[in-house]
Amino acid sequence: MYGLDQPVLRTDVSGMPLEWIDYQEAVRLYCSGHVAYSAGSLLYRLHGGFNAVTGRRSSIPVHAVLATHAGRFAILRARPDYRPPLSNAALFRRDFHVCLYCGDTFPTRELSRDHVTPLVQGGQDRWTNVVTACKRCNHAKGGRTPEQAHMPLLAVPFTPTHAEYVYLQGRRILADQMEFLRAHFPRSSPLHERLRQTRPMQ
Repeated sequence: MYGLDQPVLRTDVSGMPLEWIDYQEAVRLYCSGHVAYSAGSLLYRLHGGFNAVTGRRSSIPVHAVLATHAGRFAILRARPDYRPPLSNAALFRRDFHVCLYCGDTFPTRELSRDHVTPLVQGGQDRWTNVVTACKRCNHAKGGRTPEQAHMPLLAVPFTPTHAEYVYLQGRRILADQMEFLRAHFPRSSPLHERLRQTRPMQ
C-alpha cells in the first residue's frame, strides 16, 4: 500500500492520460459513477460507514490508474492541437534540468528560461522558442541568438503533447502509471531516450 499523498493518474476510456488527481477526487469519481475501470497497483483502500441492514462496511479500492468517462474539458485537453501552458517547472523537467548550452545538470534554483530567439529580436514566449539554461550561460548569451553568441544548442526545443505534459507535471510516478504515459508519447518524442536513463518507482 502507498500513502494517501500518492497521486492517481486519470485517463479516458482509451487510456489517454488526462491529469493527476488526489485520493479525494478519486473517491468522488468512484461514488459519482464516472470510473469506467481501474488498472495498476492498489494504492490504498478507503473505508466508509456501515450498512444498517447488512452490517457491512463500505470499501473503495483506489488503483494507480483510473479510466473515466471524460467530460468536454478533458476531451479538449486530449486533442492533438492542444498546447499546454508554459511554465518554468515543466520546461526544466522537459529538458531534464540540463542546460542546453553547456550540457551540465543543475538544481532548479540555478536554472532559467532562455529564449532561443530573444524577445528583443522578435522571439516569442512559446515552447519551441525556449530552453533550459543555467544562469551563467543565459547571462553570457544575453540578447543574442545561439548563432550570434557562438553557443550552439544541444537539443531542439519542442512542444509537449498533453500526455507528455501530464508526465512533466507528475511526481512519484509509478512504473504502471509510466506505461500508460509512454504509450501515448509520439514515437519521435525526445522523452523516450531520456527516460531510458531513468527508472520510475516500482
